[in-house]
Amino acid sequence: MSNTVDFNIVSTVGLESSPVAAALAGLRANEARYFKNKYDHVFTVESASNAKSTIDWVHRILKEERDIVISSRPLEATAFQVENIRIAYVFYESGLSINVMYTVDAPTKRGVGFKLSEGMEVPAELASRFKFARQKSRLAGTIRGSFFEIKNEY
Repeated sequence: MSNTVDFNIVSTVGLESSPVAAALAGLRANEARYFKNKYDHVFTVESASNAKSTIDWVHRILKEERDIVISSRPLEATAFQVENIRIAYVFYESGLSINVMYTVDAPTKRGVGFKLSEGMEVPAELASRFKFARQKSRLAGTIRGSFFEIKNEY
């Protein structure tokens, strides 16, 4: 069962086990607002148990591109396509959000983004590999983010 993410009334439904559930919910709502405003796409998520193929795709890209294995438990995920961009998000119990933006017709515009919820530490598997820039969000407080470009086909 999928859950529509409301960016007007931020809810922690599905994220309750996270120690930074409120911040992660704000981060999720921030992403929902972005896709609604930019693409008129309604952002829905489903529980990790129902989104195994999406999570496996994201984890495969992380492993094959940078030998990264995320230690935190996935809570929710989503996958969709807007215009020519295939998009996947995984939201983790630690407060981490990972997104893959994968253009289906332009191999030079593909990447993985990491966003850290306010109040969480940088995960050990990312700390030595990435620098995180800060951005302010009305919904999510201070978000720290980083990314890398995808080189291979998935």
